[in-house]
Amino acid sequence: MFVIKERFFSIGDDFDVLDEHGTKVFHVDGKVLSVRNKVVIEDASGHEVATLHRHLVALRPTYEIRIGGEKAAEVRKNLLTPFRDKFTIDVPGPDDLEMKGDLFDHEYVIERDGTEVAAVSKRWLTIRDTYAVQVTSGVDPLLIIGSVLALDLAMDRDKKKGDED
Repeated sequence: MFVIKERFFSIGDDFDVLDEHGTKVFHVDGKVLSVRNKVVIEDASGHEVATLHRHLVALRPTYEIRIGGEKAAEVRKNLLTPFRDKFTIDVPGPDDLEMKGDLFDHEYVIERDGTEVAAVSKRWLTIRDTYAVQVTSGVDPLLIIGSVLALDLAMDRDKKKGDED
């Protein structure tokens, strides 16, 4: 299980992703977002292990995740999903993932071919402004965390757009 601070992008803070024991697993550089439109994820010793950035020219919100310099996935909003937002995690090959549930309130699952591979929930924690990410063994936690952060970026961006209207 991983613990992530909610809505860090609106503040632009750096923060740590912790395991269930409170040990730092990853460090997320949120300040880079405003400068280079990119989020950098570092391991506990400060080495860059993944990045995510928004595609500026896309029909729908699309974020690319790179792990170890290689493109690992694109996270994008599904266009036709009435009543609920859904996002697809498009990985190279046939094993795409889908995020569904209450995405805005961090109560959702990530599935591959209808099988749950990760779950996100605020209810598991008593710490304010945080949520937990539970990843099934055998699934790359960096891919899941990157996808969850990309979703946070997209939702925060949608919210800001709605506030301007």
